[in-house]
Amino acid sequence: MLAMGRGLMSNGSLLSVDEPSVGLAPIVKMEVFRKIKEINKERGLTVILVEQEVESTLAISDRGYVMRDGRIVHEDLSRNLSIDIIQKQYLL
Repeated sequence: MLAMGRGLMSNGSLLSVDEPSVGLAPIVKMEVFRKIKEINKERGLTVILVEQEVESTLAISDRGYVMRDGRIVHEDLSRNLSIDIIQKQYLL
């Protein structure tokens, strides 16, 4: 959370967030994701979110990218992605 705040202070056009939900209680995770969505919409700020909480991430994002071994193996609009599609990419 502190790193996100520091990133926002720079008034840049891009915010990169890596695993913001790690170690947080479920209710706090929901609030973090809500705030990330709010930052994106209200500030018009592009957010790159790297996260393993797939359902929560897809719920607040416009696009999703699945990476395996450092390469993008699947991409689509978030609404078109599902847990099944993402899991299949890892089981190839």
